[in-house]
Amino acid sequence: MALLVVAAGVLGALCPRTLTWVGGYVSWMLGLVMFGMGMTLSFGDFRRVLQEPRRVAIGVFAQFIIMPLVAYALVALFRLPPELAIGVILLGACPGGTASNVISYLARGDVALSVSMTMTTTLLAPVVTPALTYFLAGAYIEVSFSSMMLSIAEMVLAPVLLGLLVHHFCGRAAARLAPVLPLFSVVCIVLLVGGVVALSSAKLFAVGPLMALLVVLHNGFGLALGYAMARFFHMDSRQARTVSIEVGMQNSGLAASLALLYFSPAAAIPGAIFSVWHNVSGSLFANFWVRRDEKNHRKEVVWE
Repeated sequence: MALLVVAAGVLGALCPRTLTWVGGYVSWMLGLVMFGMGMTLSFGDFRRVLQEPRRVAIGVFAQFIIMPLVAYALVALFRLPPELAIGVILLGACPGGTASNVISYLARGDVALSVSMTMTTTLLAPVVTPALTYFLAGAYIEVSFSSMMLSIAEMVLAPVLLGLLVHHFCGRAAARLAPVLPLFSVVCIVLLVGGVVALSSAKLFAVGPLMALLVVLHNGFGLALGYAMARFFHMDSRQARTVSIEVGMQNSGLAASLALLYFSPAAAIPGAIFSVWHNVSGSLFANFWVRRDEKNHRKEVVWE
């Protein structure tokens, strides 16, 4: 997926006319991606939240505190202009990304906790994301809290709940669609990233390197601070790495979509770059933990 996203980004930058049409379908594409996410959920996932409320609450708190504050600090430190500042803050205020569940599995984390966190932050997003954006970015640009809340409800909450209901009441149809949905979601995300890059291509070459640096720092701080907070609250290694992944990997597609709908193509650049980078960093992070687990296992065998 990362390679496809990079290819779409290059195409959007060099031949913007080929992908600018995506701008008119942003909300529909994101809605289809979230519908696919809803199709992977069941009512049993809600029971997990009730069974582990403390762990999920810590993870959700870390998600909506660490990433927005890090985004605000980076904006202030680099003194970004308003159209770029709103993009970085909006990215920080979004819920966890759907790819985090796969990365948690690859990192041998707590997948049930990962799914519970993604689901909870996504369901809270229609209220929390516009509220954080309003309070942190109000000084940079005018933010419509109510309009953004309604858009997130339409693009995220409604499709997820619809997917959940289809999965529950139409199990056989959902099973037939299950093999196709991941590919369809990847196509939508790739087109979204390419479209965002195409719409902002005029400014991309001027601000791209700076935005790439900020995205790497934002993601890195999220991974590190998420892990540190989980360990502070006495979570074990598997749970801590899961919280780290959930915090560090944002729903960048939502950030880019909202930026296009309410602000400017330039504000969508951070989300587009993040879409590429967090898949790369997440894979490297998972590889680190797998190798560390194997190394510790070898030590245990030697001691025995």
